[in-house]
Amino acid sequence: MTASEENLVRIEGPLRPGDVPRLCEQVAAARHGPHGPGGGGAGDVVCDVGAVTTADFATVDAIARLHLAARRAGGRIRLRNPAPALLALLGLVGLVELLGLVVEMEGHAEQREPPGRVQEAVEAGDPAL
Repeated sequence: MTASEENLVRIEGPLRPGDVPRLCEQVAAARHGPHGPGGGGAGDVVCDVGAVTTADFATVDAIARLHLAARRAGGRIRLRNPAPALLALLGLVGLVELLGLVVEMEGHAEQREPPGRVQEAVEAGDPAL
């Protein structure tokens, strides 16, 4: 495990309530690792959710609980590579703003720029430009 991965928790598959205690333990352990208190790092735990296959309220609940576990351990989580549907759901329920979640995107279009070759829908009554 490289130094940059010592505070990394990989999360995959559909998240269910039974997964949360184990994942919270992993977040707390990563928080107190070499980059945690006294380790010289910022103490953020990076949760790579790129392999999470569902965007539902069970997943949102699990992420909120992971954030709470990190806060109790004196840090916070950073979400890496959330699927667009998951990121949209987290924003819809207000967790991104409420919890101050930090989202890291790799290989995605920037947040304010639409991905290439995307066309916007046009209403039938809209005038031509």
